[in-house]
Amino acid sequence: MALDRSSFIYRNGLSLALLALFVVSLAGQTWAGLRACNAELAEKGAQALTLAQYLASGHFVSATFENWESEFLQMGMYVLLTVVLRQRGSAESRPLDPAQEEQEIEPGATPWPVRRGGLWRAVYANSLSLTYLLLFLLTFAGHSYGSWKHENEQRLLEGEPGVAWSEHLGSAQFWFESMQNWQSEFLAVLSIVLLSIYLRQEDSPESKPVAAPHSQTGA
Repeated sequence: MALDRSSFIYRNGLSLALLALFVVSLAGQTWAGLRACNAELAEKGAQALTLAQYLASGHFVSATFENWESEFLQMGMYVLLTVVLRQRGSAESRPLDPAQEEQEIEPGATPWPVRRGGLWRAVYANSLSLTYLLLFLLTFAGHSYGSWKHENEQRLLEGEPGVAWSEHLGSAQFWFESMQNWQSEFLAVLSIVLLSIYLRQEDSPESKPVAAPHSQTGA
């Protein structure tokens, strides 16, 4: 049965589906992470963690924020790079010809910061990249804290002294955790930019029309 086009689910189906997938994936990560962490603790003769204890552990905090950090870096850089750079034939690029980008704006639909002008407009004009920058910095801080906490938890189990946060922040392990995620996120963006030149997905807004030539730039 087709959904009513005025219904909340029809109008917000994409975000609701993605939210559901996120919640299920996070729950799966938590379940698997708790089992993996407790298995490691059992090998070292330590007491198993409860779910609440695990959610506050460095193992969970580090793994979670490490991935969120790379996602926000990916999207923030993508937003900024697509402002000035183009890729001929890609559905993910703005058109090569600026004249193709002109769009009519409905009267009264202009957001209020634009109508207000001045500083409000300047901030609003860059609000997407600024928000991603803030999210990246917050998740970077969360990752560094969780990773540092996890290292000290492991050191405690092995009877070794803990390290300062600043020392952990400069360690190869911390940057290995970051870079392995960053490179995969940039690869994912590169893949859709290049693959959308030659490949199509019918009815997807991320793809060019099926009959569009490979040279067409923009969806």
